[in-house]
Amino acid sequence: MISQLQPSDFAAWRDRAAAGLAPTVLPVVLDVREPWEMQTASVREDGFSLLALPMREVPSRLAELKDTLGTTHPIACLCHHGMRSLQVANYLAQGGFAEVVNLQGGIDAWTQQVDPSVPRY
Repeated sequence: MISQLQPSDFAAWRDRAAAGLAPTVLPVVLDVREPWEMQTASVREDGFSLLALPMREVPSRLAELKDTLGTTHPIACLCHHGMRSLQVANYLAQGGFAEVVNLQGGIDAWTQQVDPSVPRY
């Protein structure tokens, strides 16, 4: 089962995840929204790396993700309201990724709980 992470708890998760990584390596927020959604509203990198990869491209790029990140790299999946990202998080976990969480409520909840400057749509 995929852990559901409230955006308000993200900073603590990020810091715990980063503690287990090399100093120059950061946890990843995998934004699975469409490019137009990313242009409308996006999180700002802050102690994490942002990787934009639309949900429809994840299956064809799974091997690339494994090669680039490794299966133990901490990943927090993000979408608009948390449903697409939950599906991707489950897919990644079934594909062998061990450190995957879903940002519950998506970027909409992020705006409400973390950064009100991120536009809602």
